Amino acid sequence: MATLHVDVVSAEEQIFSGEAKFVALPGEGGELGILPQHTPLITRIKPGAVRIEKTDGSEEFVFVAGGILEVQPGTVTVLADTAIRGKDLDEAKATEAKKQAEEAMKNAKSDIDFAAAQGEFAAMAAQIAALRKFRKK
Repeated sequence: MATLHVDVVSAEEQIFSGEAKFVALPGEGGELGILPQHTPLITRIKPGAVRIEKTDGSEEFVFVAGGILEVQPGTVTVLADTAIRGKDLDEAKATEAKKQAEEAMKNAKSDIDFAAAQGEFAAMAAQIAALRKFRKK
């Protein structure tokens, strides 16, 4: 069985490192599915869930808040701005952060403040969606 080595890292820590059969994640242009021997690729990724199908058939979910994806024929590297293991996601905390970002957008005094709040709102919405997807599995 062909596999690929997957590394998911953030500025704080290495989140996942291991062999996998398949990886799916939110690319800048849409959802990407990566199999062994994929054509080399470098692209930005959007906030959302990285789904890793491990060689034993189990799945690992990681929420990423954006970053860079590098694909080589036998290797996938996700360099995430922020990455959180699916099992460590906290829906109540993410929902509260989303509400705070929504309030910050309403009260923004400048375009820069609004853009920052909007980015945080989008990241929290993606985190909640990833959490709900993870819990369904």
